[in-house]
Order: sequence, then C-alpha cells, then structure tokens
Amino acid sequence: MPVTHPHVQKLIQCINSEEAEEVKRYSLDQQQSLKALKAEGLALHPIVVTRKTFGYADYPEISFRLNFPAETGRFRDGTAIECFINGEQPVKGILLNLEGRAGEFRLFAPDFPDWIEDAGVGIKLAPDQHTTSIMKEVLNNLESNKPLFKLFDKIHSEKIVTTKSELKSENISFRNNNLNESQQQAVNAIIQNEEMTIVHGPPGTGKTTTLVEAIFQLVQKEEKILVSAPSNTAVDNIAKGLIAIGLKILRVGNSSKVDETIFQHTPEGKLANSKQQKEIKELKIRAEQFRRMALKYKRSFGKAEREQRNLLFKEVKAIRTEIKNIQAYNEQKLYEDADVILGTPIGLNDSKIAGIKFQTLVIDEAGQCLEPLAWCIFPFAEKYVLAGDHLQLPPTVLSREAMKLGFNRSILEVSFTKVPQVFLLNTQYRMRASIAGFSSDYFYEGLLQTAPHLKNLASHICFIDTAGSGFNEIKGSDGTSLQNEGELRLIQKLMETENLNPAETAVISPYSGQVAAAKEILPNIRISTIDSFQGQEKETIILSLVRSNDENDIGFLKDYRRMNVAITRAKEKLFVVGDSATIGGDVFYNSFLTYIEMHGNYRTVWEFEL
Repeated sequence: MPVTHPHVQKLIQCINSEEAEEVKRYSLDQQQSLKALKAEGLALHPIVVTRKTFGYADYPEISFRLNFPAETGRFRDGTAIECFINGEQPVKGILLNLEGRAGEFRLFAPDFPDWIEDAGVGIKLAPDQHTTSIMKEVLNNLESNKPLFKLFDKIHSEKIVTTKSELKSENISFRNNNLNESQQQAVNAIIQNEEMTIVHGPPGTGKTTTLVEAIFQLVQKEEKILVSAPSNTAVDNIAKGLIAIGLKILRVGNSSKVDETIFQHTPEGKLANSKQQKEIKELKIRAEQFRRMALKYKRSFGKAEREQRNLLFKEVKAIRTEIKNIQAYNEQKLYEDADVILGTPIGLNDSKIAGIKFQTLVIDEAGQCLEPLAWCIFPFAEKYVLAGDHLQLPPTVLSREAMKLGFNRSILEVSFTKVPQVFLLNTQYRMRASIAGFSSDYFYEGLLQTAPHLKNLASHICFIDTAGSGFNEIKGSDGTSLQNEGELRLIQKLMETENLNPAETAVISPYSGQVAAAKEILPNIRISTIDSFQGQEKETIILSLVRSNDENDIGFLKDYRRMNVAITRAKEKLFVVGDSATIGGDVFYNSFLTYIEMHGNYRTVWEFEL
C-alpha cells in the first residue's frame, strides 16, 4: 500500500537524503582524501591492533588503540564503521566502544582480514544501512497500524494543546522517599498514563531517579516494561538504577563492554554457564577448525583453491547461523521472565521481542532520538513515556536538506506541544544557583529552581573577555574547524592562577579544531566538544568559545541549545572564555554577558600575564 500521509512521506524523504549524505560524506575516493576524513573526525587512522578474538555469534572482534590525540565525538557505541587499508576492500562492522584512546569493533565477516595487523589500518564511519532500512520499513507500514497511526496523526496535527491533564490523587507508597514534589507528580502521571506522558527533565533535575521510581511502581502493578534510549550509555544508566532496586531486568544489544553489574543481566551473562553454552562452545570449536583450514589458502591461489576456501567459509557461516539460532531460542525464556527489557531502538528491534506484550515503553534521552527510531519501537507497547529535554542538543543530522525538513526535531520536540500530559522536573541538584540561573531564565521561563544546599551568595560563574587582545580565531591544522591559540594560552594560565585540579576540571568547546589543539597542550585533563560532553558533569568547566573576528560572525554558536548544554555541565565553577566584541552583538550572548555582570565575575584578559 503506497504511503499517502504527507508527514510520513517527508520522513522517508529525510531518511533518503541522510543516507545519500552519509554515502557522500564517508566515502574514501578521489574526491575525498583520508586526510579530509580524519580532519572532519570521520576516520581514525592509523590504529594499532592490540587484541583479536571471536565474540558474539562468533564474529571477529578487534581491540585497538590510538597513538595520537583525536576528535572521536562522532564514534559513538553502535556506530556503523568500515575497517580499511590502502589497496584492499574495506570490511563493514560496528563500533562496540571507544573510551579515550582505546576501543573495540566487530566485523561482519567470517574472519579477520589478512591485513588487519599491517601498518596503515584504520576505521572510518560508514552509512548505517541497517538502521535506515528498519526506519523506512516501519514508516512504510505505519498507516496499516490503525491505533499507532492515530497517534502519529495527533502528533503531526496543527492543533497545539494548551491545557494540562488533571491528575487523580493517588495514594502511592513511594519506594524512594527523597523525591521532590515535581518528581512525585511525574511518577503519578506515568502511573495514570493512558497514551503518552512527557517528563521534561532539564539538567540535573533527577530524571533517571524519577524514571526508576516510576518503572518500579508500574512493575508493582504487574506491567511489563520496555526501556530504550538512543545511546548505550543512557540505557546502561537506567539499567544500573533498576538493578540497584532489585527489579528483574534484561539488557539486550551491545554487551561487549558493559560493566560486570550489567553483564550479569544480559542474555550472554545469564546463559554463561548453561548446557546450551557448552553446545555453543563446541560449535565455535568446529567453526574455528573450518576457519583454519580455509586460512591455509593464502591470497594468491588458483580457481580450485578459491572454491575450496569459499566452501569452508560457507560452512563457518552456517555454524555461526546455528549459534545465533540457539542463542535466540534460549533468550526467549529470558525475555518472558524479565520485568523490564532494555536496549537501544535498533538493539530492541534486532532482539526477538515482537511476540511479547509490553504495557509501557519508556524512552529516555528522547530529545536526542530521531522520530523514525521511536516509531520503530512504539509498536511493541500500548502506552508511551518520553523523558528528556528538547532544549538541549537535538539528534545529529548530516544532510542540510533533511535538516531543512525538520529531521533533527526529535520525537520529544515533535510531541511536546501535542499532548496534555507534560510534567516539568523543576528542581536541579547539580550546580550552584548562579551557574543554573541564566539557563533557568532564558530556556525554562524561570521555572527551574535550585536545591537549597546549592544556594549561596558567592560567585561561581566567570566570563574572561579577550576583546582587543588580538586572540583571533584561525582555521585549525585540519583546515576545516576553527581554533583560537590565544584562548588556549589563557586557559593554561587560568589553570595555574586558580590552582584548578585537572582531575576535577574539563575543557569544552563547540569546535573540534580547538579540542584537537587543546589535547596537544593540556595533558591529564578531560577535553571534549560540547556535543560529546552532553549528559556529563565536572566540578569545574572551562568553556572556550573560539570565535573572534572583525565581522562579528559567531557561526554555529547561534545554536543556543548547544550553549545550554555547555553552561550546565559545571557543579562548582564555570569559566567562559570569549570575545565580547564578537559575540556581544547577538541578543542571546548579550543577555548572557549582562547576567554575568549581575550574578558572576567579569574579568578581562589583561588581568593575566601571558
């Protein structure tokens, strides 16, 4: 049946544009050199292979390290990658994890490439055809699912809901007695939810704590719960909270690098000592024997040898399929026994949960979840809870055409004004009041309060103005991103004069060029782009704005949501380094500078001996 709804058509068009842009952006050819890919943070090269092993379903898995500082923000867990070397066919795979300079990836191949340990091996981002094909399939079938399509239509209607739903007063026995009133209200709303409830959680407001309590209450009502989030880190965060209160959970998807507490609650962890595991072990030994036989035929061989090698690898593939089938069969009972099943949208899609009835689906970090990804998992449940903050960074979208059509509007942002059940968590427990104040006023209509113990009269926010210093922005060594060497020298001096503890300090910037330059001169300190630092916090944050030019051009500092993330990461002290002459002409930054003059500490570069 052809798709007729204009918004469904638009989403499919966006996915096609994004797919085309990925192919163009990630390709390594005459038009795009390896140097250019590395400069944009799309390739890591060279990597040093530190370990090879056969992991889940007997796929080859490779541990590696980088011997150089690199901007790795785009290399997130679960990202589609290709492993490559000059002159050979690249091999598709998936990044399992990357922390600092060490990481791990899985290859979708019967074996390790012959060249995997040669000099010059690298990995680069690749189009995620698996995810895009799932999203398109779901959207193409959406109109045939009448109840779900009704919700889709409601979310995409012109009608904006202005009145909130009235909650019934319920006598809830809260497991966590420390919840504040807004958190209790959100839990109550989730318990009474009949279609969709939104929990709006600004930075530091205890969103995870609230969701853990709500899930506990739903399980007490004998509901079976599905939990998802767009990143593995966010999924694991909720998983730990649910494990701590003793719920029966099953964490599906990428379990290669989850810590021990979560691993015990994955299918692999639960089946580790079962009879079936022994059968799988025997199958893996057989696969290994066929592999070794195949590897006797090296790269240069004739037709007969090639055919023999292909037959042996075919046998390896058949054994691996058998292993996957055994795992899927045994996992089915685990799915049935669990109170709560957790995974990323694609991780849940790839698991065998389609036949299981879930009452409630909770999507955390919904402000970073692409809308079609949400529709991939909505069919699994009857009611939905979206939690997150659409006033922080949206999902990453590469295609300008898709962005113009609104593809970077998350499921949370699209739904926010269309459902009556929206509940704001209104008290933040992360940062000092003077740090939180500007965000509260500008983004949250003054509704975001600070917990009493974080209120005091001292100044915890400081702007250091470089205007007139000649600290101008320049193109970074990669030729694509910007950096500001003067700001970095100032940050070095600031670390000394303020006696800042490197272990409790992070330097963040909107520009990957500045991050790469900072990593060269500031050892033993966390350095990151703002985008990669979302969801994290440190005692002290130093924010380098970089922009300084005669044209007052502020580039993508114009995305104020990025600044909302940046200025809400610090718990105790926030330093912002920038050029007031460049940024001050913008209404948002003018308001920010005025706020600092009233509630913070306004300093100039001339106070520092540079």
